[in-house]
Amino acid sequence: RVLQVVSKTKPNGKKPPPEEKKQYLELEYTKIRVVDFDLKELVVLPREIDLNEWLASNTTTFFNLINLQYSTISEFCTGDTCQAMNACNTIYYWYDERGKKTKCTAPQYVDFVMSLCQKLVTDEEIFPTKYGKEFPNSFESLVKKICRYLFHVLAHLYWAHFKETVALELQGHLNTLYAHFIVFVREFNLVDPKETCIMDDLSEVLCTPAPPPAPAPAPSAPASAPSPSSQNHVTER
Repeated sequence: RVLQVVSKTKPNGKKPPPEEKKQYLELEYTKIRVVDFDLKELVVLPREIDLNEWLASNTTTFFNLINLQYSTISEFCTGDTCQAMNACNTIYYWYDERGKKTKCTAPQYVDFVMSLCQKLVTDEEIFPTKYGKEFPNSFESLVKKICRYLFHVLAHLYWAHFKETVALELQGHLNTLYAHFIVFVREFNLVDPKETCIMDDLSEVLCTPAPPPAPAPAPSAPASAPSPSSQNHVTER
């Protein structure tokens, strides 16, 4: 299947209708994270680890976590509520093997994504788990394909299902997962910035390391005992 990204901006040069207010950008939500340290430390390739091994391990983990995150709101993502796989001003279409363009509902699209990812990450010829087995030459391009699809799912979660995520009190998990994923794909250039730019406003907020907590105020000095001279002025009642 080949993916096509279509913008809903009108070709006649007219401005598109104003976007809806993005609830997920409000400070009360963006400040909620599961962790508060610099995520870049988690994604940098360790000195003793092979690059492909690192990409395989992280890609498989992100697939599992994003699949799990989507499952928390899947009952709200239906063919009726999400008749197209959209995020911001973008609709994602599939092309089948014969080149036929298909507009999927969001749950259909996500099912295609997760089925494809599951097939790839469990294929021993592509994601080998046995010691000494070589990765295929196509490995990096397949990792990029997986990451591109997973980004679409994350973007749809924010655009169409953030309210449900907040109602379930899972926005901290989603924010941390999204930030970790974006920092990872940026570190290894796995997704074209033109693909992720629709969520740049959120990425800018979430991928910036949280400021260190303000230092606790210094304890006030204990009150000194009154001097004998001051005691002379105390009137007993």
